[in-house]
Amino acid sequence: MHNSATPTSATATYSSTAPARSAAVIAPAQRRRAIIATVIGNGLEWFDFTVYSFFAIIIAKLFFPTGNDLSSLLLAVATFGVGFFMRPVGGIVLGIYADRVGRKAALSMTILLMALGTTLIGIAPTYEQMGIFAPLLIVVARLLQGFSAGGEMGGATAFLTEYAPERERAYYSSWIQASIGVAVLLGAAVGTFVTRSLSPEALNSWGWRLPFLLGIVIGPVGYYIRHHLDETPTFRETDERADSPLKEVFQAYPRETLASFSMVILWTVCTYVLLFYMPTYAVKVLNVPQSDGFVAGMVGGCTIMLFAPLVGRLADRIGRRALLSGSALLILVLAWPMFAYINHVPGLSSLLVFQLVFGILIAAYTGPILAAFSELFPARVLSTGLSVAYNFAVTIFGGFASFIITWLIATTGSSMAPAIYVMIAAAISLAGTRLVREPAYLQQR
Repeated sequence: MHNSATPTSATATYSSTAPARSAAVIAPAQRRRAIIATVIGNGLEWFDFTVYSFFAIIIAKLFFPTGNDLSSLLLAVATFGVGFFMRPVGGIVLGIYADRVGRKAALSMTILLMALGTTLIGIAPTYEQMGIFAPLLIVVARLLQGFSAGGEMGGATAFLTEYAPERERAYYSSWIQASIGVAVLLGAAVGTFVTRSLSPEALNSWGWRLPFLLGIVIGPVGYYIRHHLDETPTFRETDERADSPLKEVFQAYPRETLASFSMVILWTVCTYVLLFYMPTYAVKVLNVPQSDGFVAGMVGGCTIMLFAPLVGRLADRIGRRALLSGSALLILVLAWPMFAYINHVPGLSSLLVFQLVFGILIAAYTGPILAAFSELFPARVLSTGLSVAYNFAVTIFGGFASFIITWLIATTGSSMAPAIYVMIAAAISLAGTRLVREPAYLQQR
């Protein structure tokens, strides 16, 4: 059994701590299957996770009735945030599991847990039918979803980067972000369909359950696909297993963990504010139809889905740092004027422009980010290291973003609160991008 690395090993260049590459020859078809399985599985995970955010207004009325719409919405988005308390726990437990047992086993487990949480929400009786146990059931479901999502990102990143050729890690890992775009697109498409095809009575009665029931159906499909994948050659051929992956991450790689943590902040704020929260913002602040918010969300998801792999390919050619720093700076500069724009001319057209602009910038920031993370930690602690940094940042800055912004808007009376939140996140992450070092083959140019 390999002993934990000494702290001095972490002071080496980032490229020296990159995951070991397998000497095995991997067929192109096998690599394509790895990408497809990760995109489908991760997309299903995020679809299940995001539809709650998209239908928060209806869930608030049915499960958190207080007699006040704002109070009910705050309770609903707070429950959305409750799931994030479990993300660090899930990230640590499932990250260690992936580093000790295997990437395939961990990814198969995450999708089963997510399907179970989604099932509970899809079939949950309302407050009127079950009383106080109804919102408690929703909380339990969100905790399951949070635990599952906590282990997803680290395991998926380790899986894809260990399948990727050395000079294509950014391209391969960018498909994880593309799958999040797929999830946003699918969730918004389902939301658009049910809100436009059903009457308000039918939507509030049973129509809102359809996206969750769809997640129940497709969950087993994702499990089947992942269960029949081959384990990564890197993991199979690595004799070294950390005695305590979590201890090694904190003792030997504190700088790498801090770099990852700081850069995740903008990623998670962009995801949960600029993508997931916007349908709610469109209705409650801009006073536009909910379906318009969903249509705009489809544009944002589609833009990320298309652009993230292109940016990933570019990052493999020119490097990660310039793309990360440049996109973070643009988000910092554009957040205020873009929110001012949609408030000045609220409507579908302005929301489409908003989502298109930020969709491109989010893709530019997140396309290279997972490759940069994967090059910070060795394979024996890769999943644990990524899971710890990612999930603590998501929990602190993303999980309760909707709650904080909703409360700030109500308290201050300013609809520009989300812009300030995004700008703060962009400033922190911009500083973090300066800690990124390019992989060895780019440094040698």
